[in-house]
Amino acid sequence: MSIRTYLILAIGFVFIAQWPAVQYWLAWDRSAIFNHGEVWRILTGNLTHTNWPHMIMNSLALAIITFIFRWHFSARQFTFVLLILSTVVGLGIITTDIQWYAGLSGVLHGLFSWGATKDIRAKHKGGWLLLCGLISKIGWEQIFGGSVSSEALIGARVATEAHLAGGVAGIAIALAPAIVNKWKQHKTV
Repeated sequence: MSIRTYLILAIGFVFIAQWPAVQYWLAWDRSAIFNHGEVWRILTGNLTHTNWPHMIMNSLALAIITFIFRWHFSARQFTFVLLILSTVVGLGIITTDIQWYAGLSGVLHGLFSWGATKDIRAKHKGGWLLLCGLISKIGWEQIFGGSVSSEALIGARVATEAHLAGGVAGIAIALAPAIVNKWKQHKTV
């Protein structure tokens, strides 16, 4: 399957998850996770959004990020990275005081940091610039909070904690194969 087809399917799932009857069962909800055992929400909360403009904005960002880093993906890798990022972001939110979360932005930050790190490892021009820009953005958000205009658009507080969790996870996922290989080489010596 091509990345283009895969991306269309992924955005289709995000679109379906936006419908209120579906979103009700998928959104990240602390009470539902801890009091009712609905652990799938840790993963699926990333598919839901606060409103249609939020869903459209994140879907466009997914398409753009995928296009920018397309040479690093196969459909299998894309699936793996998205699942790991969704899980890490969902688990990362547990460590905060957030009660309800909907949005793909944590995963998008992770996908961007993964791609920028892969660019750096492949010695592609601009990888460091992209990663430094993302780190600056996430750092800014940790100090000053999310964008007021984004909050107005999505009708909720920007979950900067999800951006941080995704950004760190993306770098870790991109570096993990090299770290494992070095560890294996060191172990055989």
